[in-house]
Amino acid sequence: TTLNLVTGLASPSAGEVRVMGAPVKGIDSRIGFVFQSDALFPWRTVIENVMAGPLFRGRAKAEATAAARDWLARVGLARFEHHYPHQLSGGMRKRVALAQTFINGPEILLMDEPFSALDVQTRVLMHEELLRLWSEARASVVFVTHDLEEAIALADKVYVLTAGPATVKSVYTIDLPRPRVVADIRYEQSFIDYSRTIWADLKEEVETSYARAAA
Repeated sequence: TTLNLVTGLASPSAGEVRVMGAPVKGIDSRIGFVFQSDALFPWRTVIENVMAGPLFRGRAKAEATAAARDWLARVGLARFEHHYPHQLSGGMRKRVALAQTFINGPEILLMDEPFSALDVQTRVLMHEELLRLWSEARASVVFVTHDLEEAIALADKVYVLTAGPATVKSVYTIDLPRPRVVADIRYEQSFIDYSRTIWADLKEEVETSYARAAA
């Protein structure tokens, strides 16, 4: 729901949502979205999926093709441009989704638990991929996750929400140096300290949520 408010897909029941200093009044082309489930067109090849956004925005086919090939190379899928989504692994489909989003040059990137369906090893690789692409594009990222380690590893700030109705309970600034190597940083003492502190806060909301479900 929070991400839908930012995109303009939903309207607030009270108050106002402002993005880049202005009220949200509908879909904004400067905002990109990566979903939890695959949002690829199954009947289109990989390169056709990545080209879809630029073509929709009016770019010439040759230009869109060149840009799509460039982004597929960036995510390590240059050899798979003529494959279909069902021929790819889950991690590869996520890389296509990232290319599909970053090719449009979003200023804000909304990510709704995009890696939750992946195995642990693939998730770590995707974290590295996201951080690399982010360092190039420098878009602001709003990343929704239930995984505390994922939040700390990726974020500059971690927002803890209440069990519901969802409001911001706490905000933690993550002062870990960049560039970050996700596979290594979780073993550093500062990472462990953040994890312990935020979990103590988050645990209260988890327990509240479970108690409400059991009532």
